[in-house]
Amino acid sequence: MDEEIQVDKNFPLFYRKKSTSITTNSKKPPPSETAAVATPKVLEKELNPNPTPADVTFSDLGLAEWAVNTCKELGMKLPTPVQHHCIPKILSGQDVMGLAQTGSGKTAAFALPILHRLAENPFGVFALVVTPTRELAYQLAEQFRALGSGLGLRVAVIVGGMDMINQAQSLMQRPHVVIATPGRIKVLIEENPDIPAVFSNTKFLVLDEADRVLGVNFEAELRVIFQCLPKNRQTLLFSATMTSNLETLLELSANKAYFYKAYEGFKTVESLTQQYVFIPKHVKDVYLLHILNKMEDMSVRSAIIFVSTCRSCELLSLLLEQLELEVAALHSFKSQSLRLSALHKFKSGQVPVLLATDVANRGLDIPTVDLVINYDIPRYPEDYVHRVGRTARAGRGGLALSFVTQNDVDLVHEIEGVIGKQLDKFECKEKEVLEDNITRVYKARRVATMKMMDDGFEDKAKTRKAQKLKTLAEKGLLKNKSKKRKRAKPMKESKE
Repeated sequence: MDEEIQVDKNFPLFYRKKSTSITTNSKKPPPSETAAVATPKVLEKELNPNPTPADVTFSDLGLAEWAVNTCKELGMKLPTPVQHHCIPKILSGQDVMGLAQTGSGKTAAFALPILHRLAENPFGVFALVVTPTRELAYQLAEQFRALGSGLGLRVAVIVGGMDMINQAQSLMQRPHVVIATPGRIKVLIEENPDIPAVFSNTKFLVLDEADRVLGVNFEAELRVIFQCLPKNRQTLLFSATMTSNLETLLELSANKAYFYKAYEGFKTVESLTQQYVFIPKHVKDVYLLHILNKMEDMSVRSAIIFVSTCRSCELLSLLLEQLELEVAALHSFKSQSLRLSALHKFKSGQVPVLLATDVANRGLDIPTVDLVINYDIPRYPEDYVHRVGRTARAGRGGLALSFVTQNDVDLVHEIEGVIGKQLDKFECKEKEVLEDNITRVYKARRVATMKMMDDGFEDKAKTRKAQKLKTLAEKGLLKNKSKKRKRAKPMKESKE
């Protein structure tokens, strides 16, 4: 997804006096234009800083007393390292890029200083937060409302799958904070001539999960969004992953951007136990049922199961329901109301198991997740890191279990190389697993498959795929689509 980034005066990101930006256009500007672009200032970087001293409190960061009291009420006793280092810089007016692992408190690191400044001069729209998925948008809204509970904060969530007329009306009422996905906010800006003016005095632009927001798939959307924003805004980028896009944008910054990097590479937390079970592909469902039935014995309260496709997610949810297990499914083929309902049921503890595609691998903060199962091994190591980051958050313990088939061995070795450790073997007796469950699972799978056919899921999937290809073609992205990574070749059965 990473594309080469060049200076482009028409696409500002860190943008005050002179503009710099990202573009996939590889042509260099003529000398006259190059001279007009400001030479980037040296960045202030803080790599691998010391942990936050034990005596540092939220009041020491320069936050107002009401904000400090709100933190106490929410059980936030001391600032995390990313909060300790980034909040003072944001309050001082600097652009900030914060890179820190999942569960490190990045949302509060930008929400608290934004709300502090909003309380000094309240007006709407004070901040625009752009995030890649709908679920993250709603979660960010919840966190902003909690942190700004004493301000009478008005927050608008602008995402796909919801009524655009109501969304346009909510923007015209000028809420203090707008949290949006790139596609929907672009459509509203282009189709309603009154909406661009809503953002004319916005003080903060935040890109949450910035590595994904700045991917080439969202370039057209970001161009439209940035054209509505004032030049004197503060720009804040927060991510758990560093990409070449982010590195280059920092180098092109027209301001002296502060770069905080809390860790190096794709690392997983020490409190996370990472294991694998090597199994034949055709009995993955049987092993899954066995493990889910043993959740209570393993002291697991809730689990997230990651699969690679929407079809697999839907089929597996129907299969487990047929086996009388309570599960919720989250994938992009579901309506927004059903997606929110599934997430709410899981977060509230109504159902102990959430089945999800990688739409749920970023940012979702569900503290009680004890187990993450990689039913399908992800194609890229960074996706593995984001998935397993849904458990063992904020110093808690957790288990990540990966189902490894014969074709996944090379992918697992690549993951191990990136995270810097080998996965341990999960002890599981094959005879015990297969004896009790194989017949039940095969029958349930046949019923689930027929139900999917009766519901017309395959036809819906074909329609969605055609729409997606059409959208990509309209953006001119099909020809730039990155080459698919080759799957690992089948290997001989391991002795294990």
